[in-house]
Amino acid sequence: MPLCKHLGLVFACLWWCSVAISQEHSSPAAPGAAASTESNEGDFRQTAVPITEWKLTGPQIEGLFGTGFCLDPACGFIVTNYHVAALAHPHKLRGIRIEARYLGTGPTDEGATVNNISSARTLKYTPGRDLAIFRLSRPLPEHHGVGFDLNALEPGEEVVIYAYPLEGISPLRKLLGFPGCFEGQTVDGLLAFQYSPSKNKSIRPGASGGIVVNPKNGRIVGVLNAVGIDRKSTALAVPVQALADFVFDVDPTMAATLFPAIGGTAQDSADIYSEYRPISNNTLEKRPLEPEEVLQLRLNAQLLADGMRNYIAVQSFAWGSGSKPPKTRAEYEIRVIDGRQKFRKYPDGKKEYAEASYPQLDGWVAPADEWSRLPTMVGTELRLKVRRAADTFVKGERRRIFQYYASPEDGVCQFRAIEDFGFFNYGKTVGVGCYGEVWTDENENIVRMSENLDLSQNVKSYRGWRGYRVVMTYGWLQRVGEPASRIPQTIYTEARHKKELDWCRGRFTRYRVFSAQAAMKIAAN
Repeated sequence: MPLCKHLGLVFACLWWCSVAISQEHSSPAAPGAAASTESNEGDFRQTAVPITEWKLTGPQIEGLFGTGFCLDPACGFIVTNYHVAALAHPHKLRGIRIEARYLGTGPTDEGATVNNISSARTLKYTPGRDLAIFRLSRPLPEHHGVGFDLNALEPGEEVVIYAYPLEGISPLRKLLGFPGCFEGQTVDGLLAFQYSPSKNKSIRPGASGGIVVNPKNGRIVGVLNAVGIDRKSTALAVPVQALADFVFDVDPTMAATLFPAIGGTAQDSADIYSEYRPISNNTLEKRPLEPEEVLQLRLNAQLLADGMRNYIAVQSFAWGSGSKPPKTRAEYEIRVIDGRQKFRKYPDGKKEYAEASYPQLDGWVAPADEWSRLPTMVGTELRLKVRRAADTFVKGERRRIFQYYASPEDGVCQFRAIEDFGFFNYGKTVGVGCYGEVWTDENENIVRMSENLDLSQNVKSYRGWRGYRVVMTYGWLQRVGEPASRIPQTIYTEARHKKELDWCRGRFTRYRVFSAQAAMKIAAN
């Protein structure tokens, strides 16, 4: 039985902003302090890096301190906390220019709250996504990433927290390792750890963005971002799962490499072949018999749809345009009962809605029920023309490729364009042609499906929309004592409106089937 499922902790961020740095007050050692981690600190000096920025505020100098770490093996990307990046806003890291900043949260996020950074400063953001990524102009020499552990922590499991906290009044810092153990998850979605001091030093300002490491495999399980106020020996961290979701938003290709257990096929991957359009002689013909392999695909698609009719998961959304980073994000608990979905704001929403809230943006595209509708369409819609294309290899794995097509006259696919007039929305649904691909593994399990809507024939009817595409990927849900089943993994939608390309990336995580706890096991796609 878990020691603690939800910890209602008041927390203080570990960012530091000072005109005059106060004297250090060491906290007493926590009960059961583990042995010194000094021998292991050297192993992570090539992974964790101190972040320091000096700013002139009037006649005084203000010091801004934090910690970061290498995201990728070459250390061309550095991860830290959002509150560090938003306030310190460093331009260089160890002399290397920061080319781009990607922020994992912000004041416009659904569920963002006001957080006290210091006695004089506050920021509005979501603590469970308190993350930022810096892209460097060149990799950091003699540094490297160490990899990540996405497995769920068990209560009491041991960890080591590595960070660069301030020590007294000196701005010079060194890496310290703090042994600790996992307690549970807070209501904000953070991981809580009971930790012991290191060399009589407690976790202090400057440690924000440090790494929480599983000592058994040397991999990162969380990103340190706060300490408890009412419980001084408690450290809080953003789960590595939230970092994986964030990296998928920033660069799906890199995410598939860094997190192969959940990466699989990149969620916005392109179709292998160009549009399939069967030749028609415009005469009535008897419907031909379909090949055995197409009939098997239709059966597997229907089985996939039937197997996703009852589950609960957390669905995260990130909205953006063009090649820019996401503009806003939101998370919902999605509850699917008999194939009908309901949304509740995650983690503490009280009401359920038939659909997720639309973002407050000038242009946006919203995924709907394609995760279920596409398998059902391929499985049951006989007006859909399906053929097997040549097999190919994706990330070293053989993929069987099937193509499909339906004309506007077939009445299979529809498109709904919505215009926002401020006080009300107006939408029009029209029939369109559609085509796409279905990928299966060698065991004929569906791993990816795509749908492209042809909006080229009557642009006026679509109110300026010129193209729409959705890509779904599927993985395995493994329940204890039950056979594995296929479930939606990611959903990517994009639509081109005049000259703008709007997109939404979504991910399904934290699965459970009603009262049963479940862990997601994703096959490498």
